[in-house]
Amino acid sequence: MKIKKQLIKRDIAGDTILVPVGKTVYDSNGLFVLNELATFIWDILPSAENAQQIVEKILEEYEVTKEQAAADTAEFLGKLKELQVID
Repeated sequence: MKIKKQLIKRDIAGDTILVPVGKTVYDSNGLFVLNELATFIWDILPSAENAQQIVEKILEEYEVTKEQAAADTAEFLGKLKELQVID
């Protein structure tokens, strides 16, 4: 999946934050704070071809049901699409 906006991931005081840079600063509403799962998804996002691959990686890493992994993935990807971070 392709990330459209320029965002840099930073770990600050135990929180993972996406910081907009370049032109994205003007298009953004500020910083994005990620929880553990969102950070995991963000890290694998560039190498994933689709949501199903992300779900499979979550199932390898976390002890959750396939349904929960799919729901969490859909929610996070939906937010990224809403913010026009991904297509």
